[in-house]
Amino acid sequence: MKLKVTALSVFLYMGLSAQNIQNNPGSNHGNRFEQLGTILPTPNVYRAASGSPGQAYWQNRADYDITAYLDEDKRNLKGSETVTYHNNSPDDLDYIWLQLDENQQSSVKKADYPSSSTLPKSLNDQQLKTSDLPAKDNGYGVNLEKVTDASGNPLKYTVNKTMMRIDLPKVLKKGEKFIFKIEWNYNIPNRMKMGGRGGYENFAEDGNDLYTITQWFPRMCVYSDFQGWQNHQFTGRGEFALVFGNYKVSMNVPADHVIGGTGECKNYEQVLTSEQLSRYKKAQTLNEPVEIVTLEEAKKAEKNHSKQRKTWVFEAKDVRDFAWTASRKFVWDAMGVTIPENNNKVMAMSFYPKEAYGLYRKFSTKAVAHTIKTYSEFTIPYPYPVAQSVEAANGMEYPMICFNFGRTEKDGTYSEGTKNGMIGVIIHEVGHNFFPMIINSDERQWSWMDEGLNTFTEYLTEEKWDNKFPSKRGPAWTITDYMKLPKDQLEPIMSNSENIIQFGPNAYAKPATGLNILRETIMGRELFDKAFKTYSKRWAFKHPEPADFFRTMEDASGEDLDWFWRGWFYGTDPVDIAIDKVTMATPDFNASKEAGEIKYKVEKPLQNEFEDISKIRNREDKTISFEVEKDKDLQDFYYRYDRGQEKVDVNKEYTFKTEGSSSLDKKDQEKLKNMTAYQIDFVNKGGLVMPVILEFTFEDGTKLKDKSSAQIWRHNESKVSKTFYFDKKLKSIQLDPMKETADIETSNNFWSNDGGSSETSKFQVFKQKQDGAVRGAANGRVNPMQVKK
Repeated sequence: MKLKVTALSVFLYMGLSAQNIQNNPGSNHGNRFEQLGTILPTPNVYRAASGSPGQAYWQNRADYDITAYLDEDKRNLKGSETVTYHNNSPDDLDYIWLQLDENQQSSVKKADYPSSSTLPKSLNDQQLKTSDLPAKDNGYGVNLEKVTDASGNPLKYTVNKTMMRIDLPKVLKKGEKFIFKIEWNYNIPNRMKMGGRGGYENFAEDGNDLYTITQWFPRMCVYSDFQGWQNHQFTGRGEFALVFGNYKVSMNVPADHVIGGTGECKNYEQVLTSEQLSRYKKAQTLNEPVEIVTLEEAKKAEKNHSKQRKTWVFEAKDVRDFAWTASRKFVWDAMGVTIPENNNKVMAMSFYPKEAYGLYRKFSTKAVAHTIKTYSEFTIPYPYPVAQSVEAANGMEYPMICFNFGRTEKDGTYSEGTKNGMIGVIIHEVGHNFFPMIINSDERQWSWMDEGLNTFTEYLTEEKWDNKFPSKRGPAWTITDYMKLPKDQLEPIMSNSENIIQFGPNAYAKPATGLNILRETIMGRELFDKAFKTYSKRWAFKHPEPADFFRTMEDASGEDLDWFWRGWFYGTDPVDIAIDKVTMATPDFNASKEAGEIKYKVEKPLQNEFEDISKIRNREDKTISFEVEKDKDLQDFYYRYDRGQEKVDVNKEYTFKTEGSSSLDKKDQEKLKNMTAYQIDFVNKGGLVMPVILEFTFEDGTKLKDKSSAQIWRHNESKVSKTFYFDKKLKSIQLDPMKETADIETSNNFWSNDGGSSETSKFQVFKQKQDGAVRGAANGRVNPMQVKK
């Protein structure tokens, strides 16, 4: 047990306050605990200082009516869209910007953000290509056929790589809408060879394709209060800043294709067989997945390439994007899920080829259901009617639909690693429905606001799926290898997506770890969870920025976290706190404080020597009545002395006597004989401050834990000390025993009584008898009228 010294009326000869001052001889103060101040944007009517949307918050909107035609033979997609753009901003717009992301696949239309390249030691035949200077057109990218207004009149437009500007025929004012039409087509790339999020995968064994149709139509850019037009080029990494709206999409595909897409299909009666439609309705009522398109039906469809066509019609409300998938290879299963928080009935569904059947049939749809239920607990209730997982040998997310990996070996077997990796990526990609599909951050600028927040919530969801789930991102100890890299290989989390070198650790793992440290170690679960839900609720279906997140987390919790944002998000310093030295001291019971005398001189009352202009004018102002003159309780000795009311000689020496303090009696000494004091000196080697968490192990095998908040470093960011008093001997001290602060060097986190650095000394213990004069003298507040001559 920890000794309660005060209960025994034992006073240390050197007061703790004095000891603390000795331990902090200089402030050594940097800026780690200063407020972020002007680093964050100034609050305004659009974004409040609390982190919530301001009273004048606004955002624009775009509604889409799209038709698409999939030509499987030519692997070409042809589309036509009617866009209704609503200007809710206070600004007049004379042009608008759209994204042509498919241009990134073009050799001549891409954004052209080159990277440094060096001569490798070896190349395979696919990598060894002749350098075409200038580059030859590879035939990919968007081909614009027609751009008109609602009446069919041509509109002037300019394409700049992956961005398209349409010049409006007249200014679009606040509250007005503009309707325009675009017709286009593009050749669908082989994403397995060319990379990218959308395209086709060919299965050579059966001659079929699996299509993931993403970033496939000209999409409106975001126009916002904090940036204006977000028209940064798409390079393939920084993802998307998009506008909410309603969608109606018609997709004409080969008749034997099965389609999954954003939103709800409105014509299942026309595109499904009666058996399939009956299965779909049955799945709505069950909590076990039902195969709507069975494995046998999918295998049969693989063998026949129908030349007939079907049109599938989907609608989605309040979404920021639309994606879809198509293939005759798909098995399709589904089950109903109810979200308790809003009683929303959701269809959780999965689409997968036979190559993934052994894994997806067992786990995918159940993982989808688990994800939307768990995220609903930690953020906001899932609001959409559908949530879908598609096995497509990759991972990417869109509203209500995502693409994941997870195939078995040819014999149907799979490893634990493949299974856990598949479940993890399904949770992650389905979780993106919340970040950023609903809580709609700007991915083109801040990858961490969707990837980091989502990876953190993914970790919480994996834990609730399986307490032993091998999560690779979230626990503090998993980020240390990254944080111990040389500084020239690190950049702050608060970096633009295109500039990050270690993208996975920086945008996913480090922000997720930071949030977990906040939840488990710094704020505690109750405060963190309330603040995190508040942020999610405030910014659902809106466009948050980093400052909105930082401010909301503080506003809803009452925790000053600027030091954490500054260090973890804006800096690259790691955590490396070390136990530098342990000093032990035992009681000396022979000391006593003898009775004696204290000499004291009465000094002239302290006054400002210079009569400044304010004092003079205040005395001359007859309307001012000073409080000390009105209230006798405020008239202390110095006031009375200055007015000649006290008869005390200035600078004359007076004496007052003190009573002695005796040594402890045998009874008290017996209680304290085993007491040992330990002063532990810590050094901040890494630079990033963190709470100091200790586990004490005593010689009798018992343990105690202690935790000091990160504020212990506020006066000295390099060195601090803590003193403890125990009535039994310590065997060892472990710093950060649960590895919860992301300390990169744990070898300096341990001290043992038989091998650690330590010093031993004595401290005096006595019973103190004090009167008011002595206490006053000790505090420098002696009233001369109490002094005995």
